[in-house]
Amino acid sequence: MRPATTLIAARGVRGFGDGFTALLLPVYLTSLGFSPFRVGVLTTATLLGSAALTLAVGLAGHRFPAKRLLFAACVLMGLTGIAFSQAHAFWVLAVVGFVGTLNPSGGDVSAFLPLEQSLLSHAGPPSQRTHLFARYTLSGALMGALGALSVGLLAPLGALTGLPQLTLIEWTFAAYGLLGLVSAALYRTLPDAPVESEAPRTPLGPSRRNVYGLAALFSLDSFGGGFLVQSLFALWLFHRFGLSLPAAGAFFFWTGALSACSQLAAPPLARRIGLVNTMVFTHIPASLCVIAVAFAPNVSVVFALMFVRALLSNMDVPARSSYVMAIVTPAERAAAAGVTNVPRSLASAFSPALAGLLYSVSPFAWPLVIGGSLKIAYDLLLLWRFQKVRPPEELDP
Repeated sequence: MRPATTLIAARGVRGFGDGFTALLLPVYLTSLGFSPFRVGVLTTATLLGSAALTLAVGLAGHRFPAKRLLFAACVLMGLTGIAFSQAHAFWVLAVVGFVGTLNPSGGDVSAFLPLEQSLLSHAGPPSQRTHLFARYTLSGALMGALGALSVGLLAPLGALTGLPQLTLIEWTFAAYGLLGLVSAALYRTLPDAPVESEAPRTPLGPSRRNVYGLAALFSLDSFGGGFLVQSLFALWLFHRFGLSLPAAGAFFFWTGALSACSQLAAPPLARRIGLVNTMVFTHIPASLCVIAVAFAPNVSVVFALMFVRALLSNMDVPARSSYVMAIVTPAERAAAAGVTNVPRSLASAFSPALAGLLYSVSPFAWPLVIGGSLKIAYDLLLLWRFQKVRPPEELDP
């Protein structure tokens, strides 16, 4: 289980960096004088770049050792942090966001994901696969929550050093780059040879139809999720309710912590009702909470609804990852992970710019209504299309 421990730890390290950069990104960009629409455009650029790189890894990554690709991604993460800490021009930042690893969504939408998921699916017996993915996503979500909470340290650091907030934020992006080196140090402990029982990685073959069907549905879900990315939602909270940065950090910490802990309930729930039902029946109530937030009269109601959403919204993540790995052949897992994870950044890349435009022209949170509605449509279509496509462990003996 050593490879699994390494992958889970590396996910936590990157999750911490994603947690504070997702929250500081809109603050940084607005401090540089960029409008909400430009913030949305830059968010779109980062997600498009992540999608392109993830797709390349998923389709062609089987030609290279996974460990070598993980090291390359760590180097890119380090360069991304350094570039964001130094550049101020909008188009320079947009280019760096496109080619780099910065993640404005608060979740994991990077080239690391298909590689780690493929390795993790072979790191234990099939009966433990959902449990391993739950620990993996728990690590990322919990450390992401701590990363969001850490932005509250900027105020006391500013008082202690006398440095302006903009300079401190630049330092945090440099720290994000250093976390890439920490991840690389963890990956060094992975075996050079494939983990035990891992089949040679190949392109998609017999499972192509199901994988492409899932990818299409995940595209719809991700397009809806793009209206709800953490950076733009934080920007709405800042403008709509005048929320301070430390208060926002504490809020995203608690939602992230609740979301992380709730994922531990996914494996036993999946064993009881199945992976697809776990995805759908926890996701729909969470999306209804998002829609309700748009009509909330004050920030207390917003917090209450988002806390309920946090308890439900990410229980589908380990179930979804486990389901994809279960319904394909072992040799197709790396390609399947890449093809199905690409929509999480590709489809969602187009909606942040639209969300930024909507926030610019109307005080009402139309992106929350649109995003929540699209996610409900995804859940219903997933249930209709894949309810009878069951993984081996759910088939009757």
